[in-house]
Amino acid sequence: MASIKLIGVVGAGQMGAGIAQVVATSKLQAVLADVDSSALNRGMKSIRSSLARFVSKGSLSQEESDATLSRIQMTVSLNDLSDADLVIEAVPESEELKKRIFSELDRIVKPSAILASNTSSISITRIASFTQRPQQVVGMHFMNPPPLMKLVESIRGLQTDEAVFNTVCDLARRLGKTVTCSRDYPGFVVNRILMPMINEAFIALQEGVATAEDIDMGMKLGTNQPMGPLTLADFIGLDTCLAIMRVLHHGLGDSKYRPCPLLVQYVDAGWLGRKTGRGVYSYRSAL
Repeated sequence: MASIKLIGVVGAGQMGAGIAQVVATSKLQAVLADVDSSALNRGMKSIRSSLARFVSKGSLSQEESDATLSRIQMTVSLNDLSDADLVIEAVPESEELKKRIFSELDRIVKPSAILASNTSSISITRIASFTQRPQQVVGMHFMNPPPLMKLVESIRGLQTDEAVFNTVCDLARRLGKTVTCSRDYPGFVVNRILMPMINEAFIALQEGVATAEDIDMGMKLGTNQPMGPLTLADFIGLDTCLAIMRVLHHGLGDSKYRPCPLLVQYVDAGWLGRKTGRGVYSYRSAL
């Protein structure tokens, strides 16, 4: 574990920024990379706001918050990750995008570096095949939002070296996370179970079984979930939910994973959830 000192994070969206915050809070150096400088600025703004909330609640001192921020470096160039011991990719769920990033990282980072993906559904084995170091590629799926959620789902690709897998699991624990292990199947464990539930909630909405509010209230109070499935879908992003359902449907070939037409329609309309101000619910006043 002592060898993991500098961690690169690719992608400064909600997941990437959150992962960088977790890394830096754990007194490790983080380099947050994104080709879009405005995305980097938004990511850092999100980190500052998150840390400020921890300070206001008394769970973090102002000095600790300042020290955490000082351990995060921003860059628009993947070349600045060349000295990283581990790089965690946290870009959108596009296999083609991940292929480009992992191929480039493989060329840039030092031979001993581990490459991890925060993918929530795409095959780690295929991602590993985009590199010349497939034995050093692993899945490291943080739950959203990373600073609050305790779970990291660790996934072995077919080629993943056992020592590499154990190193990443140990790191996740060092970051204060609980680790579960999954084989490399579509959706792994969490999304294999969660996304069909969300999809079924859309089917119930489409069929007029109940209103969105009643579907969410029924699942929240009836199954003791912190939020209903449609509210959760808006929080995750409907485009992300649809992408995962398509991976499940294609990868497992079972009609029970067919994305609900209403979910597809919402994504086609650009109603992606909280991030666009409209999903199942409207969030215009929150923007």
